[in-house]
Amino acid sequence: MRNQKKVLVTGVAGFIGSNLASRLLAEGYEVLGIDNLAYGLRENVPHGVEFHLKDIRSKDIFPLFKGIDTVFHLAAKNCISDCQADPVETAEINVSGTVNVFEASKRAGVRKVIYAESSALYEGSSIYPTPESELKPESFYAVSKLASIHFAKAYETFYGLCFTGLRYFCVYGPVQDYRRTIPPVMSAFIIKLLRGERPIIYGTGEKRRDFVYVDDVNDFHLICIRDDRTNGSVFNIGSGTNYSVNEILDKISKILGANPSAIYKDDLPGEAQVTLADIRQARALGWEPKTPIEAGLEKTIEYIRQEMAAGRIP
Repeated sequence: MRNQKKVLVTGVAGFIGSNLASRLLAEGYEVLGIDNLAYGLRENVPHGVEFHLKDIRSKDIFPLFKGIDTVFHLAAKNCISDCQADPVETAEINVSGTVNVFEASKRAGVRKVIYAESSALYEGSSIYPTPESELKPESFYAVSKLASIHFAKAYETFYGLCFTGLRYFCVYGPVQDYRRTIPPVMSAFIIKLLRGERPIIYGTGEKRRDFVYVDDVNDFHLICIRDDRTNGSVFNIGSGTNYSVNEILDKISKILGANPSAIYKDDLPGEAQVTLADIRQARALGWEPKTPIEAGLEKTIEYIRQEMAAGRIP
């Protein structure tokens, strides 16, 4: 049975956006998606989504918000190395573009905006697990996300717009963007090993990351739509467990039966040494990350195998 609520997703051709759109359609929601395809792929957009090739910085998006119940704002420039190289474009997309989405939502009378913050906001923190109160951004990407928090608060204060902020940790799974300048570590390792190539590690490989599977993230997305206790709040979305980059390579290697010798390169600027989410606030609403890392890796490997077989990954 079709749900009467209409949901708009910005960044619908990206990793999290396309997975979210698929889940929303399966749950009976009507889904409208916006993407300029600068980073996402048209083929990622699920069949059934009303797709619009638009840029979030343009006022052309305003009419699309009419009749929308909930907005998921996921579109962003989010590769930290790219953001470090171009702070101006980072601000144009992540700050001006975000404010444009907020303004469109306000004008259309949208019930709720759920928007992507980031665990990068904790880059300068040494408190682990890191609670939502511990804001210490350092990189240009993180600073752009901090700006969106302040604009959300102002729209809430002056216009009564309802928000939920989500601080994603390292989300992984099928459709993860392997085309970035610096690809996400799991996809990068899997592709290299399936090609019989040596994986690349930046730094010593001892950086630790909190990885959370995309299906578990979508469970919380649905809670955000349906549970008013999320209104006006921010939540860490991670697993509450972390692994070093070397440990992730070891796990992938064991699944694939590989014994690679990694290439170690200079560390990347602007990245935290450790991420580990304090997820007590999300758990208090009944959410729990359910997917073991090995199961999530196997699903990710299967997706990448299919993409390679289809010729979409050379």
